[in-house]
Amino acid sequence: MLRVSSFLRSVTTALLLALALAAASAATDRKFSTSPTLAKEASIFVKLLEQAHYNHDAVRSSDYAQVVPDYMTELDGQHLFFLGTDKTAFSEKYGKSVYYNVAFLGNINAAYEIFDIYQSRVVSRINWVFDELKKDIGFAANETYRVDRTKSEWPSAAAAADELWQKRLKFELVGEMLNKKTLDEAKEIIRKRYERMLKNLADIDGSNLAETYLSTIARLYDPHTTYFSAETYEDFGIQMKLSLVGIGALLGLEDDNCVVKEIVPGGPADLGRVLKPNDKIMSVGQTNGEPVEIIGMKLRKIVELIRGEKGTQVHLIVQPADATDPSTRKEIVLTRDVVKLNSARARAAVFQVPGVEGKDQPLGVITLPAFYGPDDGDTDAEKSSASKDVARLIDQLKEQNVQGIVLDLRHNGGGYLTEAIDLAGLFISRGPVVQVKNYDGAIQVDNDDNDSIAYSGPLAVLVDRFSASASEIVTGALQNYGRAIVIGDSSTHGKGSVQQVVEMKQLSRDLAFAKEKTGATKFTIQKYYLPSGASTQLKGVVPDIVLPSIDEYIPNIGESDLPHALVWDKIPTSFFDGAPLAAKVLTPLRQASLERQTKLDEFAYLRKNIEWFKERQDQKLISLNLDERKKQKDADDAFRKEMKAEKEQIAKSDYSFKDFRLGPPAPPRIKAPKKEGDDEDDMDDLSDENDTYVKADVNLREALRVVSDAVALGKNKELWASN
Repeated sequence: MLRVSSFLRSVTTALLLALALAAASAATDRKFSTSPTLAKEASIFVKLLEQAHYNHDAVRSSDYAQVVPDYMTELDGQHLFFLGTDKTAFSEKYGKSVYYNVAFLGNINAAYEIFDIYQSRVVSRINWVFDELKKDIGFAANETYRVDRTKSEWPSAAAAADELWQKRLKFELVGEMLNKKTLDEAKEIIRKRYERMLKNLADIDGSNLAETYLSTIARLYDPHTTYFSAETYEDFGIQMKLSLVGIGALLGLEDDNCVVKEIVPGGPADLGRVLKPNDKIMSVGQTNGEPVEIIGMKLRKIVELIRGEKGTQVHLIVQPADATDPSTRKEIVLTRDVVKLNSARARAAVFQVPGVEGKDQPLGVITLPAFYGPDDGDTDAEKSSASKDVARLIDQLKEQNVQGIVLDLRHNGGGYLTEAIDLAGLFISRGPVVQVKNYDGAIQVDNDDNDSIAYSGPLAVLVDRFSASASEIVTGALQNYGRAIVIGDSSTHGKGSVQQVVEMKQLSRDLAFAKEKTGATKFTIQKYYLPSGASTQLKGVVPDIVLPSIDEYIPNIGESDLPHALVWDKIPTSFFDGAPLAAKVLTPLRQASLERQTKLDEFAYLRKNIEWFKERQDQKLISLNLDERKKQKDADDAFRKEMKAEKEQIAKSDYSFKDFRLGPPAPPRIKAPKKEGDDEDDMDDLSDENDTYVKADVNLREALRVVSDAVALGKNKELWASN
């Protein structure tokens, strides 16, 4: 019986492989070319960028030569399939004529011809992988593999590529064996992975390639400008749909990997507290179904796998963003649901924090997940908004006689600009909040026109590298006015630009009446500036008090990490009644915090985690020796277990608090079920089912202590400001 099963499995495997290879072979016979409608679109698209993009003066026609290697990287992000000779040949053949071909002729045939070579390289390499998997493979040699090859050169020739791929294959096999798979099981997983890659390759069509090529051109201007094919534009609500029915996560593609860009407040992913921004989703499975690897899959297909009926479960295998070993995998089970705005609304709490005299004093915390408005799917009779909700929470905190407030904007990616202006106005009298500069140089000043101030007491704003856009506007404005102490990571995200979406058919009569469907573009038209005239672009907002953070060492989470990001600059200051906090106020607060950072156990714990993570991140070359990797994994597991014990100890001294919510009670935290063999050292698993605040939140604790210091400092009338 065993022999028969083995035989049937071999026959099935061979049949599936033959079908995959047949699909790939059929795909290689496809020939794409630029249609007349697409040619018109491409030409108009370039003209739009040249005339209306905020950064149009910074890009020259000669810069378009960079499109060739950039497009190659879009197809082959890890520089594994193309050869160095391909880059040379493509650059010589297409590089100098990219601008002329697209701008004047609308010809993007270079995209299709480069893809033809890529496709043949992939099919050939995957056949090579299938042959290698049949051989004996050893893991005792002291070899290493560079995991992140995004900045590496392509292999110089076929022999160098074979050597690279021998290491690549070992790297993938070791990763699976470290996840408790036998060598045979690991080989089977890898084989299926590359069969899936062949299928994904066959799914790529001409519109996908046109979108990729024209988006590569768009990103010469800035990283937030892109081109949407007709298919993608029709599905442009993909992110919003995900946020309304699904898991509540905004997704993107980086180097063939599906990456979590943002967690939607109030959604299943947010309530689960397990999926994090920058996590990579490796496979998607349904209950009682086999997981499907999604590496190399189109975003639309990934979303189709993740979305489903309300109440059903989706199983995600992810590589955590803060994983120090690329073989690390975690299964996350989320129950699909509609994201309810009430779950994402601002909330507050009163914490009892020991004052300078040792007596507990009530301090408020207002947590704002996003700058939402009354049109964000709210079905309540009252049309809530971020500014109105925060105003109501301030009233509730004042009724509790809080002595100071922390406004927590960590992981707040932004939202409505009008809400940012109104919210800043809760803490200042009338005056400029943000300046907006157009591509033609015109400057508009947006003011808070309300004289009333909802709260005038001690205030801190807590931020991190994920605080972006509207969060940066509010934080920077309050800092400019000297109205708040800003605390957090070394800087906020740094997105200080505004984008607009335009359908291509709106730009041309010919396209408006074209029989074929046309696409659209999202392009940058403005930049934000603070009342002082400083841009929030690139540099973000720099806190007054910087706290240690692991975010500093997670790659690609700030604007400054993105290629072709717009520069930081200044415009003339607006006239406003305020100034940054004086040194005589800020210096003692900063010094007191720095002293605590050197003495308190919680900061020692934080620094140990950061140093360990940084050391692992700096380890660019990963050993392919299985025994060495097992030793490192054991050491990492032991370290995490030690840190979990320390965190639990720190959590015992958390400040007590009373929660305030505007909507219904918080839904229970959604947890993935534990399975046999799961690690017990999940660093985030320290909260009870309904806890509003995670335990041992070192940065929040310190922000509260800084506000406590400010309360004490405020008793010195010599430090009072006129405003």
